[in-house]
Formats: sequence, structure tokens, C-alpha cells
Amino acid sequence: MRFCSLRSGSSGNATYIGYKDVHILVDAGLSGSTIEKSLESIDVSPRDITAILITHEHNDHIKGAGVLSRRYNIPIYANEATWVSMEKLLGEIDCDNKRFFKTGEDFTLGDVRIRPFKKSHDAAEPVGFSFFCGQNKATIATDLGYISRGVAANIMDSDIVLLESNHDIHMLIHGSYPWPLKKRILSEHGHLSNKDAAEAIKKFIKMKSIGIVYLGHLSHNNNKPEIAYKTVTDVLKEEGIDYEINMALRYKESDVVEI
Repeated sequence: MRFCSLRSGSSGNATYIGYKDVHILVDAGLSGSTIEKSLESIDVSPRDITAILITHEHNDHIKGAGVLSRRYNIPIYANEATWVSMEKLLGEIDCDNKRFFKTGEDFTLGDVRIRPFKKSHDAAEPVGFSFFCGQNKATIATDLGYISRGVAANIMDSDIVLLESNHDIHMLIHGSYPWPLKKRILSEHGHLSNKDAAEAIKKFIKMKSIGIVYLGHLSHNNNKPEIAYKTVTDVLKEEGIDYEINMALRYKESDVVEI
């Protein structure tokens, strides 16, 4: 399994998962050219992408999906409610490249088993994904207002986890956003705070049910990588836990993890 966060943040998201001859792009919330260059920087040709999987219809997750699908004849997978919400935004997509999955039901692409799981966010039918590649598992869980039992169950036993650490609560509350937007972000249909992420990671580590951790989907206005990192590591240190925490950044690819 190969894993790389190509970009992660409120201005655009895309993650690469590779296993054997399967090359998956999870979300494509950047321009097509940016994603092409990002893939090429990790030695993946855009022409080799097997599928684009969409978590939900917000622009920072679908911006380049239509362009890439048309340019390279790539199938796009989403649940029915997400397709209804995003189809006009993507532009014309070849009928053969419109693929559907059902939330909560596993499906396969080659030797990769994929589990789309329900999460809480202000979108039509948002999902996270777990990927099972041989004996290894990777999970992407961003854009969620809270970690439900179902989300936690899907994160458990993952060798790699990309978990949302969207905002610093103090920065959000005292920042320039209008109150309705602040309320939405803080709600159960909004985004995880740094503190939320820290408490969740602490529990997973104590249960010995988590591997490599990436913090992702950081807000541009209400967070900074150093603040998210410090918040999480400080919570862990209070429990005597020394654990490596990695960052999925806004304008840069993460290291490629191979397991």
C-alpha cells in the first residue's frame, strides 16, 4: 500500500492510495493541473488513476474531478445523493464514468476493498473511506462534526489514518467569521477541532488500535499547522504518550508512506 496526502485543507483536498495496479484518488478539490503535477511529483501518472472517489459534494473536494475524468477517462464514484448534488458542478461526465456505491456497503477496485462509512457533516450524504489492501488498512476521516461510534469503529485498526484537525476553538470564536458560520463549524455537522482530534487520537493509541496518524483539513483562517500539532502532542504528553504525529498540509504533498 502507498499513501500520500496530495493536498489537505479548506482550500482543496486530494489523497492518493495505491496498491498493486490500483491507483485511487480520494477527492479532487483542486484544479486539474495542480493534481496532475502533484501526482507526477510522487511518480504516479494521472493516466494510471483507476478511479476518483468522492466523500461529499463541497467544492474543496470536487473542483478538479470533472476535468480529470474527461481528460483521462477516469470513473468517478459517489453515492446517489452526492451525485445528485454535484453532477451539475462537475460538467458533462461520460455515462460509463458515473459510478455509484452505497454508504455502508463494501465494494472493490481490483485487489482493494473499500468501505464508505457514514459521517456527520453538512452535505447530502457525506462519507469517509477505509481501504483494505492485503493485510493493511488506511482510513480517511475528515469533514465531520464529531466522531460517532460508527466512525470510530472504522478508524480502529487502521495502519494509516488521515483525521481532521480543522480549527483552534479560540481562533475560531475570536476570529472574523460571522457567528452563523462559527456556529455551523462548531456544530455536530461541522468540523473537528484540534482538541477533538487530540482526544480521539489519545483514545485510539490507548487501545493500541491506530498506526500512522496524519492531521488534515486545517482551516486557513482558524488554525495553523504548528498549533494543531502542539495541541495534539500536548494532550498526548499529559498522558505520558510519546507518539509521532504527521501533518497533511495545504500546499504540499506529504511523504509517501509505503507499508
